[in-house]
Amino acid sequence: MLKNSKLYEINTRVWIKRFSRAATLTSIPDEVFIELSNLGFESVWLMGVWKTCDNLIEKCCFSPDLISSYSKALKDWEKKDIIGSPFAIDCYELNPSLGKTSDLQKLKEKLNSIGLKLILDFVPNHFGAESRFIKTNPEVFLEADEELLLKDPLTFFQPEISKNIFVHGRDPFFLPWTDTIQVNYFNTSARNFMTQQLFNIAQYCDGVRCDMAMLPLNNIFHNTWLGVLNRFGYKRIEEEFWKEAIHKVKKKYPDFIFLAETYWDLEYQLQKLGFDFTYDKQLTDRLVAGDVANIKTYFFADNDYQMKSVRFIENHDEERAVAKFGKERSMAAAMVMSTIKGMKLYYDGQLEGWKTKLPVQLGREPEEKTSERIKNYYYKILEITKDKIFREGNWTMIEPIPAGEGNMSFHNFFTWIWDYENDVRIVVINYSAVTSQSRLKILFDSDRENVTLIDLLTGDEYLRSVKEMETTGLFIELKGFHSHIFSVKNRTFLFEN
Repeated sequence: MLKNSKLYEINTRVWIKRFSRAATLTSIPDEVFIELSNLGFESVWLMGVWKTCDNLIEKCCFSPDLISSYSKALKDWEKKDIIGSPFAIDCYELNPSLGKTSDLQKLKEKLNSIGLKLILDFVPNHFGAESRFIKTNPEVFLEADEELLLKDPLTFFQPEISKNIFVHGRDPFFLPWTDTIQVNYFNTSARNFMTQQLFNIAQYCDGVRCDMAMLPLNNIFHNTWLGVLNRFGYKRIEEEFWKEAIHKVKKKYPDFIFLAETYWDLEYQLQKLGFDFTYDKQLTDRLVAGDVANIKTYFFADNDYQMKSVRFIENHDEERAVAKFGKERSMAAAMVMSTIKGMKLYYDGQLEGWKTKLPVQLGREPEEKTSERIKNYYYKILEITKDKIFREGNWTMIEPIPAGEGNMSFHNFFTWIWDYENDVRIVVINYSAVTSQSRLKILFDSDRENVTLIDLLTGDEYLRSVKEMETTGLFIELKGFHSHIFSVKNRTFLFEN
């Protein structure tokens, strides 16, 4: 299992056009992936590679809110730039614009030889509203009738390719996704069909990122579709779909990775059902809110839970980190997510400080300037955290103390230690806009009078008294949103007091 690893997300249908208009997955230069491996990434998530329903674009992709989002992201967008949602899938075959489905196996072999795992999408809740499976496997989908259609034509629909009436997929807190058709998870045939899709996908990759993975949970599915389920006599199935499906897939592919996009405090439940990793949107939201004490409390969660959490400050669904946090705070937030336990997810363009959130239906991106300062900062963090200590080591949060009487700025600091095989890193982050001071009491199993602290971010070295660090504490002063990552010379063992 990946431990404290790094995952790089790519919006594939847009990204591939940077190479050429005719580029396919097999024509991407090896150097692109080698660079990611050299930066310390262990997995690549190619988002949006599957075949979609092109005939849904005209019907579903030009609502006023979507048009507004296109204009915000790309001022000169044209109708031909709209390529539809990658999550309204026709079938799990490679999108023809990216090559042939067999190319995925070649790509996986290439990435594995470089030291990268390939992660692809699995969308359990729905297919595209004109999916071929509506004709071949109608039993997979949640059915409706004319009365329901007349009452609520936004939720219920009749596909052009069928005489039957079905239900659009939805998140219960939002309007239906009109480009989708809902899978019926209280139908054993549908569950078997979706499990088979997972087996099909597993031939081509090392794991799946499961879109809105909480929606098929029995309680969620039941509460979302209670009226329809009762109307057609569908009874709750006792076993959870995920427990059955993950067990079956891992029996054949033991190392296959299941990563869940999930919200609503359901992360732990999905982990217990077999997911290797779950989204940690809570951390993102807490970092945005900026309450250091609240975030520290969150880090006291169960170690296993933390190790299976996917940390991020942006992805394709989120606003860009620079836009959301501001430049300075985005770098401090990046330092937090990059130096704690768990999987770290970085989105293509994040390392360059890009600011535009691109709607997933948009197939062209604006030209954005790279912030050399942000890029250099990320590259430095990635280089430092490539060290084995950040993957295999033990992580311990320590509490700073006041630097002086009445100086309350110590509350602005995050501080933690990584230790591994008698090696140590001390991470200190001022998560505030003001210059702040604190002290850190650190005990050394050493008879030396002094140790040298090396700030790996700057190369600066500091000779400090062991006695002072153990009694009054190591004095820290940092400008707003600045950080230290200290390596320690001349010590045998270090732990927090």
